[in-house]
Amino acid sequence: MLRRTRTLKSGKVWESFYYNGRDGAGRRVEIPLGPDLNEAKRKWAELECREPAEETGLMRFVFDRYEREAIPTKAPRTQKDYLASLMMLRKVFDAVPISVITPQHIALYRDKRGAKAPVRANRDISVFSNVWNMAREWGFTAQENPAKGIRKNKETPRDYYAAADVWGAVYAVACDELRDAMDLNYLTGQRPADVLKMRLSDIRDGALEVQQGKTKKKLRILLMVGGLPTELGKVIERIRARPRKVASLALMATPAGTALNRWTLRTRFDEARAVAAKHASEAGSEQLAARIREFQFRDIRPKAASETDLDHASKLLGHTKQDITQKVYRRVGETVNPTR
Repeated sequence: MLRRTRTLKSGKVWESFYYNGRDGAGRRVEIPLGPDLNEAKRKWAELECREPAEETGLMRFVFDRYEREAIPTKAPRTQKDYLASLMMLRKVFDAVPISVITPQHIALYRDKRGAKAPVRANRDISVFSNVWNMAREWGFTAQENPAKGIRKNKETPRDYYAAADVWGAVYAVACDELRDAMDLNYLTGQRPADVLKMRLSDIRDGALEVQQGKTKKKLRILLMVGGLPTELGKVIERIRARPRKVASLALMATPAGTALNRWTLRTRFDEARAVAAKHASEAGSEQLAARIREFQFRDIRPKAASETDLDHASKLLGHTKQDITQKVYRRVGETVNPTR
């Protein structure tokens, strides 16, 4: 194996490794092995038909490559979640040879991690499974995925439903930009992160165009139907008509024209919720006050899914299967007639 270095104009030293081989005619040829020494050793062993050195097969190097090449291709929120799972997985598997990992090790991880964080343990196992599949593609192993078929910890989806009295109480004390956010979230059924990205420039040909950050799915949500504005269309016209000190393309912005972000949205929502709960408590309705305190902004998307028919809700939320909408987002039972 050959090592090549070169000093770049920036002063940084470039380094890469090559296999010193021969072509079919016996002429010397250098085959690139890449800049990573451990990866180069593994490729060299393959070309030499030898067993790779044990240290090149540690999970640490698989995690490194996954973090370097796979994670940046995912959505920002997904990247954050995957990195959190990798941090926990590294504590257990970093120095372990990939060849010795079995389903029993994954099950043991599930039980140990799940004792304190059962849902996070499930997410970690899913990330590990994804890492292993990539390791197979990269040639680190040909073994079956040890996470395949491993039982997950039981999860109970959040079941909170923001009924009309809770919604009305918070909406009544909300500032204009929070009301805009609540209306847009409810009427479009999108994830809060996607709602925050909505711009006036996304309005084209009588529809609000949305591309979901998580799934990349594109939707056109109509602002006019039958020549009349939809409720969403009315909300957008209300936003357009409201004066701002500085013009902003953001649909949700302060009177000064500053676009809302996740932190300013959360602050405004938390403040409105606290005021609404206080008013309910002062009015003698402790039960309503308690339900208001449980209300989270993320409950608006399930509220939207629960207050329209299943087929429409599934399309609006961007789901390919109605099962997901039904199981995770529908928070009220089906309305039926009595026997008589």
